Amino acid sequence: MTELITPDIFIHLVDLAALDLTPEQGEYLRRELNNQLKAIHELEAIPLAADVPISLHGVPYPQAISPALRADEWIPCTDAELIIAQAPQSADGYIVVPDIPHTTLE
Repeated sequence: MTELITPDIFIHLVDLAALDLTPEQGEYLRRELNNQLKAIHELEAIPLAADVPISLHGVPYPQAISPALRADEWIPCTDAELIIAQAPQSADGYIVVPDIPHTTLE
């Protein structure tokens, strides 16, 4: 595996995601992400025949054992105020969310 999430890259990603992590939490998360990348690289290293479609799934799901799809059903909310009341902040029937700081990418 040649690609790792370095501490500098990880700090940049944490800043972009506006996460508040302790140094221990950050190192744990960086290590776990690197483990995930390692697993992905190991899977990519498995040789496949050129004619295998990229979307081919390794486990067949024949119609006989697949559950039937349920129909989408719209059920209107009968008490929207109850849902809005659960939000930390609301105004005029809308949930108020804080501004997310960002920088303009060039």
